[in-house]
Amino acid sequence: MGQQPRRHVHAFADDALGDHDAVGLVGELRAGRVSSTELVEAAIARTERLQPELAALACDDFERARARAADVGGGFFAGVPTVVKDNSDVAGLPTQHGSRSFTAVPVDRHGDWAEAFLGTGLVPLGKTRLSEFGFSASAEFPDEEPVHNPWDTSYSSGASSAGSAVLVAGGAVPLAHANDGGGSIRIPAACNGLVGLKPTRGRTPTDRMNLRMPVRIVADGVVTRSVRDTAALLREIERSRRDLSLPPVGDVRGPGRRRLRIALAPDSVVGTTDDETRETVLRTGKLLESMGHHVEEVAPPVPEHFTDDFLDYWSLLAAALSAGGRRQFGPSFDSARTDNLTRGLARRARRRAWRLPLTIARLRLSGRTTRRFFEGHDVLLSPVLARTTPRLGWLDPNQPYEVLVDHLLDWVTFTPLQNATGDPAISLPMGAGSDGLPVGVQLASSHGHEARLLELAYELEEAQPFRRIQDA
Repeated sequence: MGQQPRRHVHAFADDALGDHDAVGLVGELRAGRVSSTELVEAAIARTERLQPELAALACDDFERARARAADVGGGFFAGVPTVVKDNSDVAGLPTQHGSRSFTAVPVDRHGDWAEAFLGTGLVPLGKTRLSEFGFSASAEFPDEEPVHNPWDTSYSSGASSAGSAVLVAGGAVPLAHANDGGGSIRIPAACNGLVGLKPTRGRTPTDRMNLRMPVRIVADGVVTRSVRDTAALLREIERSRRDLSLPPVGDVRGPGRRRLRIALAPDSVVGTTDDETRETVLRTGKLLESMGHHVEEVAPPVPEHFTDDFLDYWSLLAAALSAGGRRQFGPSFDSARTDNLTRGLARRARRRAWRLPLTIARLRLSGRTTRRFFEGHDVLLSPVLARTTPRLGWLDPNQPYEVLVDHLLDWVTFTPLQNATGDPAISLPMGAGSDGLPVGVQLASSHGHEARLLELAYELEEAQPFRRIQDA
């Protein structure tokens, strides 16, 4: 991998950023104890310190960040540094999608997500790396350095929002953009010890490319180190752009009073969960029960044929990118330069094209299953992933497609359901494996009930404060 493995790689220091979360930095700015220029300079210095070891940045935009910090506008987060995942358009920067199958050129204008996200006053330092087109759950590449996990750089950082997650976990920025089409907010949050909420479909704006999907599986959000940062970002987005078909999230600032009916599903429909992950989920269930919530073990509410349907749909997206790449990404696109996973998924789609109309129809109807389930339960508690974080190489895209997809299906078994149904789900760092890496649990709820998840997340964070890499 080009470097010696290291544990607990972080850049926390006695500088303007300190160990504050984003809401804490807003308080520091308003009290006049720091300036936006000091925050941005500290974040740039921390990012430069981490980049050689974590390989998180796709491209930097430091000089424009300095200029923005010197002339910061409005918004709740005005002057707080952040980064944007490199599959969302930011004016003046290329959007490479984690692929070397084409050469991206700078775009003229923000996409819909960046317009809303940066409209909160956040100052972007640049864009972060992801697995190719977000298909793999680990940001590893055929001939480039992978994104490394700051808890132990020999391990995967998850994906696809890997670069964003490691910069937040490592202390470079307090929160960062992530998006989720099969778990890509929740998976790197779990691997890196962060909070990662996938919002309800339609809750947050997303770029045009995602809106054109036959089933809108992608939702944009953030990875953070605290529940209150996630809640505050969602609140600010909602203030500027509210979907009136959804109940409002509002300003969630702490635990709720209502005791909830929590369904516990430690195992997926396609396999078992490893012992350390299962124990973390069961222990979280007992903690919730001790708080007065009603917890009962159930089978997960996954529709019949779901695993095959979701993989077929994932394959359709790969085939569409391969076939339409020149139109979408420009004349430099060459599908032969995509990695083994992208090419293998595209081949699967061509072989199974006859199934796609039924696949799309069933995925569009998958929300019926969870709607019925949530008539009897308020929240579903499960693992984020079926096993603890693997070492780098387990999802190396130089391996044959058949090996890669088997490894993915063995690991990513819990998160895709909410992408199909559109329901919200949040990953919380509630445990650690014997290797010392974080283990996440997932809380999911019915359409539009992010507030319920945030209230429960606050309660868990208060009862069991999340581990911090700088204290490990």
